[in-house]
Amino acid sequence: MERHEIEAFLLLAEELHFRRTEERLGLAHGRVSQTIKRLEHRLGVTLFERTSRHVALTPAGRQLHDDLAPAYRQVREAVARAVASGKGVTGTLRVGFSSQWAADLLVEAADVFRERHPDCAVQIQEVQLSDPFGPLRANALDLQLTEFPVAEPDLVAGPVLFSEPRALIVPAQHPFARRESVGLEDLARTELVSVSGDIPPYWIDYHYPRRTPEGRPITHGTTVVYWMEVLSLVAAGRGVSPAALRAAQYHSRPGIAFVPFRDAPPIEYGLLWPRNGVTARVRSFVETVCEVASRAASEPRSNKAT
Repeated sequence: MERHEIEAFLLLAEELHFRRTEERLGLAHGRVSQTIKRLEHRLGVTLFERTSRHVALTPAGRQLHDDLAPAYRQVREAVARAVASGKGVTGTLRVGFSSQWAADLLVEAADVFRERHPDCAVQIQEVQLSDPFGPLRANALDLQLTEFPVAEPDLVAGPVLFSEPRALIVPAQHPFARRESVGLEDLARTELVSVSGDIPPYWIDYHYPRRTPEGRPITHGTTVVYWMEVLSLVAAGRGVSPAALRAAQYHSRPGIAFVPFRDAPPIEYGLLWPRNGVTARVRSFVETVCEVASRAASEPRSNKAT
């Protein structure tokens, strides 16, 4: 049997409808019927019973289907594995994230990726605030989804995948907690809880500024290494902290409030990978994440994972 005959036979056995089979195969009207007739003539048996309203497998057709379908599926899977192996989409891909909402996107993308590349495992792990690029540089990760900006000569920053509005995390009893929104100038009246570690100054200045847009100084107080420390310190009245507004969906707790900024630019998120670490696995996963993120962007936020 020729490949086009096998495909036409198996798909017609599934659909039991000539027009739908032709549409799925992208063939002109009558082509599947002609293919099946020629196959039946060559085999010397009738494979389908046909009437103007009904298509059904004959006993011979059912036997051929039951014997042929598993073998054809194995052939297709073997070809797919060979192609994936040739492209290098095998082994293990290690992906990092810096926030829970970034992790949600990666988990969804990993599910799609595994379906397409079953011989490539995906491991997802958190990257700490205090060392945002260390795991990539230590070859502990292949790529990660993180907050921008990123301007590192040894790292490649991919396209922005999504953005989140900003908020200010304040103690529940703070005067700002009773407001509908705050402005960047309000930061001059507060003390920031910020992060410390091996972090580029431009990244700190963007997320934890030292001056307001009008040039007023912003006090930096306690610094932390882990995100959960921020929440505890703010709840204890030790300061306030900027964050993505979406953090309220994941990290709300007694003693703190999330107040939206009305004039701060959004936080942008994108993929990052070593400049010398571009592999077929990385390229394929980047394509998958971009596809999933684009699809998610077209959905209402209420339907997205929170």
